[in-house]
Amino acid sequence: MNRPRRVALLAGLLLGLSGAVLAAPQHAITLYDEAPKYPASFKHFDYVNPDAPKGGTLRLSDFGSYDSLNPFIPKGNPAAQISLIYDTLTFHALDEPFTEYGLLAEKIEKDPQHKFVRFYLRPQARFHDGTPVTADDVVFTFETLMSHGDPMFRNYYADVDKVVVEDKLRVRFDFKHAGNRELPLILGQLAILPKHWWATRDFAKTNMEPPLGSGPYRIAKVDPGRSIRYERVKDWWGNDLPVNRGFNNFDAVVVDSYRDLTVALEAFKAGQFDFNEERMAKNWATAYDSPAVHDGRIVREELHNENPWGMQGYAFNIRRPIFQDRRVREAIAQLFDFEWTNKQLFFGSYKRDGSYFENSEMAAHELPDAEELKILEPLRDKLPPEVFSEVYRPPVSDGSGIIREQKRKAYNLLLEAGYKIVDDRMVGPDGKPLSFEFLLVQADFERVLLPFKRNLAELGIDMQIRRVDVSQYINRLRSRDFDMIVSSWAQSNSPGNEQREFWHSSSADKPGSRNLIGLRDPGIDALVEGLIGADSRESLVRHARALDRALLWGHYVVPNWYLDTWRLAYWNRIARPEKLPPYSYAPMAWWQAREKAEPTTGKPAGQPADAGQEAP
Repeated sequence: MNRPRRVALLAGLLLGLSGAVLAAPQHAITLYDEAPKYPASFKHFDYVNPDAPKGGTLRLSDFGSYDSLNPFIPKGNPAAQISLIYDTLTFHALDEPFTEYGLLAEKIEKDPQHKFVRFYLRPQARFHDGTPVTADDVVFTFETLMSHGDPMFRNYYADVDKVVVEDKLRVRFDFKHAGNRELPLILGQLAILPKHWWATRDFAKTNMEPPLGSGPYRIAKVDPGRSIRYERVKDWWGNDLPVNRGFNNFDAVVVDSYRDLTVALEAFKAGQFDFNEERMAKNWATAYDSPAVHDGRIVREELHNENPWGMQGYAFNIRRPIFQDRRVREAIAQLFDFEWTNKQLFFGSYKRDGSYFENSEMAAHELPDAEELKILEPLRDKLPPEVFSEVYRPPVSDGSGIIREQKRKAYNLLLEAGYKIVDDRMVGPDGKPLSFEFLLVQADFERVLLPFKRNLAELGIDMQIRRVDVSQYINRLRSRDFDMIVSSWAQSNSPGNEQREFWHSSSADKPGSRNLIGLRDPGIDALVEGLIGADSRESLVRHARALDRALLWGHYVVPNWYLDTWRLAYWNRIARPEKLPPYSYAPMAWWQAREKAEPTTGKPAGQPADAGQEAP
């Protein structure tokens, strides 16, 4: 054999070997093939108490009610904490940006070109009836969710071509395209359903029969409209796995339903449930003046939250003709006075949300650099011109409640759009008044909307606030029967395929999708696909910033506010690990510390653990 040919064959052999090494089954996988934080020999995560005692009952609350025990379909309102009964293929680490460790899957094999992912199931994995979890169950789960599940699944896993059973404990997902780095990781987040149990049941229908799972808890009692009780599976197959050590410490988890958040808070202070994540600035500032707080039985903490916040805002349904003009949307946004609202209603504790990736490096708070412009330039004719030359800033007032400058700008924008004042009403080119309905489910939010409504009315714009119950609200959102709502789009440290569900044209007409705005924009579609296909962290950040700019300058929402802390209040009968992960307060790693809450001494009760942080 001549030397050049020998060299070529050797090079090919080495390349093949390196690919085989990269594709070797692993105990964990990461987005960009970096080494995971925890080696294959790890015993437990750093943020748990591996010796936490087992026992007791964790009592929680939920807003609204439930009428379904199937969280996977676009019907009904599923019970809170229902995920406790299910296991997923992998376990998402809470102290890494995006790493998945094996749970049902003992090993994961990711193709170097990201054309497939293979899961090797644990032979000891069992459903609660003792039936083994097999590759057939994985295929059944995926195919059922894609055909009968919530539309989110079809968008999230759109790039999967087929699922192949290779043997009883080995299953492979083949992809339509190479290069989708996120897809192997999010496929690992599938909650696996028992094929044999669903064989005699209609998956597409809501019902109150407790489903069969394989997770650490099973449903013990169902009381629709009032509560649900989960009990820990004592002989759960996954008890001894490193990813589970220190978790699932309570013998039971009980969730009570409340239809009024004020009533729920009073119930918490009376000891009816153990833990409350406070989301109302007014409550956090004024409503915890109680004996249990003063003597330390109720602990209050503010913990730093390093998660990207995403966007919360008053969302326009641009399927409505009145909201299809960008200038009209911008004009309405000018009339929300955040500074006054924050000062008068929120005790100055919120920060203004100015990005769809707020509280992260992915937020577009500076002009695009040369590399980001390379992403944007091919789309110049499809994006607002400001994307290339300006940094988006929400309007800012002096907090006095007088917003003459914003009203002037809003008025001029409406004039440009063909509107005029007729009999103190803002009337459009079609002769119809500018009037719309704000659909609301939370009574406490009305006090925030009323000043906004007054500002709109001073410019002749009529906004009617309509509050409905939870079931009606969900149905109207799914059928897109609304003008404007308050909504939020949470983001992870590694955004990807879920962005199709949020912004892509393919999700605009799918009932139940998260494309509530009704976006059908080829420029945004291209940016979403570019983000999903990013091949490095640097590329991901730049694509996220580019998408952020396009969404912001489209004026699709009136940006609200955000916080970078969790506000937690809990009775001291329960305790948490000393070290919590940066991306979660890991509630299922807490445990019962004593039979009942007791007064304490030491640090003054109610003093936040992170006193320097702003708390909304």
